[in-house]
Amino acid sequence: MIDQIKGLHHVTSMAANARVNNAFFTDVLGLRRIKKTVNFDAPDVYHLYYGDEIGTPGTVMTYFPFPHIARGRPGTGEVGTTVFAVPQGSLPYWADRLTKKGVTGVTPSETFGEKRLSFNGPDGDGFALVETADDPRTPWTAGGISEDHAIRGFHSVALRLRDAGATSELLGFMGYDTLETRDGVTRLLVPGAQAAGVIDIETLADAPGSRQGAGSVHHVAFAVDNRAAQLEVRKALMDTGYQVTPVIDRDYFWAIYFRTPGGVLFEVATNEPGFERDEERAHLGEALKLPQQHKHLRPILEQQLEKLD
Repeated sequence: MIDQIKGLHHVTSMAANARVNNAFFTDVLGLRRIKKTVNFDAPDVYHLYYGDEIGTPGTVMTYFPFPHIARGRPGTGEVGTTVFAVPQGSLPYWADRLTKKGVTGVTPSETFGEKRLSFNGPDGDGFALVETADDPRTPWTAGGISEDHAIRGFHSVALRLRDAGATSELLGFMGYDTLETRDGVTRLLVPGAQAAGVIDIETLADAPGSRQGAGSVHHVAFAVDNRAAQLEVRKALMDTGYQVTPVIDRDYFWAIYFRTPGGVLFEVATNEPGFERDEERAHLGEALKLPQQHKHLRPILEQQLEKLD
């Protein structure tokens, strides 16, 4: 069994419009844009990162905004909901804020004894806020939301699958414990995780498969401390029969990827080196940063890429 996984590292999704996406996460949700760079494989497309002050692993939502991409079709084989943690007692504030900002699908509920507020992103993305107690993370408050209400980072992601069995077994191998099942949803937790340690699996045996597009999660990433731990995880997964990519340098972390039995793309990402490697903390997310292989494209990209601010 793998014991190097620390919980969630980041979640990466797709969007149809960079300016709308940027405004939603920085203005509506009050997160900090911590990096403005480009897709490694399609440098004419932004890769935008949002999170806390420094992009602490477990707080970072990232997006590929492909202009005019068709909207995704929700279904099985994907991350259905990305869930953020907020302080206890803050959901009434968020219900009022989201409604006034024109956000759709704002719906209160309770799951596993936790108060929850579901809502839609600009592309129909599935999001929720969950009230948590004693979250040790310091929120970003310069986005205009007070510490009493601000998002702390991820609480969980919910996988939507036709059959939970094989993926539950995989997550068990990755160090997750199964806590309980309620109403067709199985909850798993990394032991000892103070935050961003929960995975929910929703079983929908008769639902159609998903089709990726705007509003879809591209992949979910799990955190390990460093490259040595990542190599140990890679070997363990490959010894178990998974096809895992070589280690890829993503500038702000190193990454490996593999496809799960349920069809969801998993990544294992390092907590090093972080987002301050090429920008000072006070100016994170301000300048366009380019991977080494695309630096020669800067004059073209600065003309082509849509202005965000």
